[in-house]
Amino acid sequence: MNVLVIEDDADVRNMIRMILADEGYSVEDACNGLEGMKKLNHGPFDLIVTDMLMPEKEGIETIREIKKQSPSTKIVAISGGGICIPENYLNLALMMGADASLCKPFGRQELLDTIRKL
Repeated sequence: MNVLVIEDDADVRNMIRMILADEGYSVEDACNGLEGMKKLNHGPFDLIVTDMLMPEKEGIETIREIKKQSPSTKIVAISGGGICIPENYLNLALMMGADASLCKPFGRQELLDTIRKL
């Protein structure tokens, strides 16, 4: 399975990439939604894990564009919330087309279980 991780926090991005690579997934990453959409243009992805609060292009806009361009691609929205409640962002992400959501911080097993359900 080809996975794209879009996350502006390098530590979180690297953690997710390592977890998924250890499980045998082929993983690419991007530091924001704009870079993520460029990568989506160059290769098909089965799954995209995207943060909600990022510079350049935030998560809601990114999710909308992904669903327009590649409707069958599964999306897991993640958020720590920033100054707002993360559940608000994640509920909005689900309404915009995300298939699942996780509130940061989440554990390895929670991430893998969420992906396997999709």
